[in-house]
Amino acid sequence: MFDYRLKVFHTVATRLSFTKASEELHISQPAVTKHIKEIETQIGAKLFDRKGTSIQLTQSGKILFEHAEKIRNIYRDMEFEISQVSQQHKGKLIIGASTTVAQYILPEILAKFNSYYKDIKIELLTGNTETISTLLKEEKIDLGIIEGESQSSYFEYKTFKPDEIVLAAKSDHPLAHKTLSLKDLYQLDLIFREQGSGTLEFIQNRLKEKEINIHELNTVMQLGSSESIKNYLLHSECVAFLSISTILNELKNNILTVIDIKNFSIERDFHFILPKGEQSELIRLFLRFAE
Repeated sequence: MFDYRLKVFHTVATRLSFTKASEELHISQPAVTKHIKEIETQIGAKLFDRKGTSIQLTQSGKILFEHAEKIRNIYRDMEFEISQVSQQHKGKLIIGASTTVAQYILPEILAKFNSYYKDIKIELLTGNTETISTLLKEEKIDLGIIEGESQSSYFEYKTFKPDEIVLAAKSDHPLAHKTLSLKDLYQLDLIFREQGSGTLEFIQNRLKEKEINIHELNTVMQLGSSESIKNYLLHSECVAFLSISTILNELKNNILTVIDIKNFSIERDFHFILPKGEQSELIRLFLRFAE
């Protein structure tokens, strides 16, 4: 029921790409452009600015995106509540989530899920992507949500939510507000996540595509959580690649800053990881709710 033109805008604004939006919506890129132009004509404001080969939201675009998010959530909640009127759900669901998802994304979803389904008990186990995969294989969890890139033939994977990994530092870092080249990374002191981390795997793969060997970078330390890394950055001149989802509050309060790297970005998706075959009603219910 979410207005289709708003859905197109929301997808472009989330992905910051007309091409990716057209692929996700299964429509042509000219059709995406047409919908965006129709909205711009209707509201009398430009929604996107081009920055080289990328796009970014204008101030008007940011305002529309904020309201589009609210409208989307209202429609989603309305449709979900109506569809569940005559149904009763009971049971227990054990979810495993990688640390980034468990700390920064899932709490709001779980709180809202509990407000609808008080008779469904949720247990959340947290670990890195490798740990969550092992727990699912051993049938100790019902489903997982991971941030890694490797996929196993044991499982089924479904896209959950887009994310971006950025280079972060304390707000008064000497490199704040500067643009680096990829080669500059060799001159920096870096903090990374621990081995087995999906975020580390993703960073390593993206850098390798640009012929940057992560093992040749100056890794000062590897820490087991984004919180540890964030707090370390506040007390050092080090920098670190972190999910944008983990530093939103720090950016808002000007505690951390993002250092731009010319012609380089790391975009990814968080994924549901499921046992292959028919899923239980509780799993299907949670997937519909979270999506």
